Amino acid sequence: MIVYPAIDLKGGQAVRLVRGAMDSATVFNDDPTAQARAFARSGFAWLHLVDLDGAFAGKPMNRAAVEAILAAVEIPVQLGGGIRDLATIEAWLNAGVSRVILGTAAVERPALLSEACAKFPGKVAVGIDARGGRVAVKGWAEDGGMEAKVLAARAADAGAAAIVYTDIDRDGALQGVNVAATHALARAVQVPVIASGGVASLEDIAALKALSAPAIAGVICGRALYDGRIDPARALALAGAEAA
Repeated sequence: MIVYPAIDLKGGQAVRLVRGAMDSATVFNDDPTAQARAFARSGFAWLHLVDLDGAFAGKPMNRAAVEAILAAVEIPVQLGGGIRDLATIEAWLNAGVSRVILGTAAVERPALLSEACAKFPGKVAVGIDARGGRVAVKGWAEDGGMEAKVLAARAADAGAAAIVYTDIDRDGALQGVNVAATHALARAVQVPVIASGGVASLEDIAALKALSAPAIAGVICGRALYDGRIDPARALALAGAEAA
């Protein structure tokens, strides 16, 4: 199971939100590139980046910060936030992003999702951000009009490389990952699922790692890494090197 350290970008800084509220932002590092290097030195195999401003604007807003990170580290990067058309997908992949994450676009433009997955196999994931089982879009500010399981089925049909499942009510709140909901989603589709939202301790990672088939492919850690609740070396040892 892969542990993905998260760098959420707002105004060019690395921040963490609570339940997706932009006015709850806490700046953890005003130099996201330095943060990315630190995560790479700690032994993480991937980085998870989110352009928070882009998620609200519907277009990339932290391009310079993302490009600086791509230039600074050799480990692969997955990126979400403000990716709403094929040109943006292609631009990010050409810039060195290893995998893009479609959220709002996967809900509102299913044809785009299918086209992107076909054109860039293995490089397009779907972000399912759910509140009470329902998908939220546009920076989690609006109801997407569908259940999480419906979007998961769409992702599977399109050939998505992975699903990033986030429980919005737990994100950034350090209340523990929603193991049951994440595993239920993984059982419903034949797509690797990455857990996100609320990871607060090594116990959360252990609970995900212990699940029977289908295994959870990865887990995204944010605030708990920044404030020292999760030690990188222990998290990586606990998660092991399995999954892709």
